[in-house]
Amino acid sequence: MDDISTGILFSLLILLLVISGYFSGSETGMMALNRYKLRHLANQGHRGAKRVEKLLSRPDRLIGLILIGNNLVNILASAIATILGMRLYGDMGVAIATGALTLVVLVFAEVTPKTLAALYPERVSYTSSVVLQLLMKLLYPLVWFVNGITNGFLLLLGLRVDHANDGKLNSEELRTVVNEAGGLIPRRHQDMLLSILDLENVTVEDLMVPRSEIAAINVNDDWKSIVRQLSHSAHGRIVLFRDNIDEVVGMLRVREAYRLMMDKNDFSKENLLRAADEVYFIPEGTPLNIQLLKFQRNKERIGLIVDEYGDIQGLITLEDILEEIVGEFTTSISPTLAEEITPQPDGSLMIEGSANIRDLNKSLNWVLPTDGPRTLNGLILEHLEDIPDSQLSIEVSGYQMEIIEVSDNMIKQVRVLPNQLKKTG
Repeated sequence: MDDISTGILFSLLILLLVISGYFSGSETGMMALNRYKLRHLANQGHRGAKRVEKLLSRPDRLIGLILIGNNLVNILASAIATILGMRLYGDMGVAIATGALTLVVLVFAEVTPKTLAALYPERVSYTSSVVLQLLMKLLYPLVWFVNGITNGFLLLLGLRVDHANDGKLNSEELRTVVNEAGGLIPRRHQDMLLSILDLENVTVEDLMVPRSEIAAINVNDDWKSIVRQLSHSAHGRIVLFRDNIDEVVGMLRVREAYRLMMDKNDFSKENLLRAADEVYFIPEGTPLNIQLLKFQRNKERIGLIVDEYGDIQGLITLEDILEEIVGEFTTSISPTLAEEITPQPDGSLMIEGSANIRDLNKSLNWVLPTDGPRTLNGLILEHLEDIPDSQLSIEVSGYQMEIIEVSDNMIKQVRVLPNQLKKTG
């Protein structure tokens, strides 16, 4: 070193600091990359993305390569800085060089390049991957040796590199990704994706038409009554039963009944029963994602939900599940949530007691409990443990409500006060 001029040593020191900054920035850029965006670009044929993905397939080797290069450069820079300090300031130059080099390395070889790489990880990584790929080939024996030692040490601690996180997302993490997509995915599409993720947390009982509201015909009624119910039916299919709805005998397509009506000779109770399809039963508690697949696999569109005793609890259709994903269809006969909520001049909301709690939570951003009754009427009755009189003011789960109308042992209308809406809206 004594034969090398001070100017050349300064030039070498600056070059080493630049190389150190390159390694520091490359490390941060590689680790800060969006792995899913990287995988997408690689699948699209992006050459830089392919190089980076190959390097990141073994992150232990990549980190080993970067740290080997960075440490060699920093140690050599420290040695040159010490020589320069002693030439310029004598023995005090060692301390001066140490302090000055520490500050310079921290600012220009660590913080600045790492900040730049964190802000623009794609640009830094795709460019630096060309040099890193070449260095990996040249220094592979050294990298392999160092990784062998570190992986062996990790193995002693009970850790295996090949069992590291593979980057797969669970449903909650995927939900966060969708929410953070912002303008990249239209809000409507985000809602649909989130609804699909929610299917596993919702059961068929949450969407079913309750037992008391199922469109059904008692085949033991007189013939005129049956014909009248068929003629005025607003549904595409009707449940046929004998005396009690738990005694289901079939599911009749109304258009098939109309076809029989066209031929008076074939239009009889016996032929009506013969034309009915076999009933498809669904166990209560079935998650919607499972039931959607079962509908597809069994080529069914409608089913009756039964409890552990075989009693009918309700009815659900394929359209009900699809509406949970994409929103209500305009052809739906059932009242929509918008029809069950009436805004009042004072800012309060008048809500039908039959309104579904999950729909209220989703539409109004409320947090009413969903682990019990499924309607507002049921929630209030459970809270009071009695059938109340109208004009009763209560607080349910932190929501101030006023019962407006009660009839047939059911709460028909409830008003939610505006002060509560301001807190939760």
